[in-house]
Amino acid sequence: MTPRRASVRREVRIPAPAGEVWGLLGDPGRLGEWFPGVESCRLEEGGRRVTIANGLELFEEIVTLDPLQRRLQYRVVSGLVAEHLATLDVLDLGEGASLALYSVDAAPAMMALVLAGAGASGLEAVGRRYGGA
Repeated sequence: MTPRRASVRREVRIPAPAGEVWGLLGDPGRLGEWFPGVESCRLEEGGRRVTIANGLELFEEIVTLDPLQRRLQYRVVSGLVAEHLATLDVLDLGEGASLALYSVDAAPAMMALVLAGAGASGLEAVGRRYGGA
């Protein structure tokens, strides 16, 4: 039996200060700079409109944008998933390093795996951008 919903979290250590990493990951309009398959992203009232590589357009509601905690949460509200909440956190590890965490709660469960995998790939690319492995 396949679970109806799933929660998946991925994390990547990034050799850059948390404030600098947050400047990229925490800016809702810069999603296309790091999340794989995003062709364009434009901010609108209450969220952002994202076009992915296959031409599908999604609206994502920004739920939380907290620069003090360095937390961004958003929800896909178009037909791709039945339920969705993504959370992006950037933690300060000290000594010029940070930990970026991307988690997804979604139904159907398979979408959580797919989206968390894409998010992890994006975070790994950000890590390489800052000189990480």
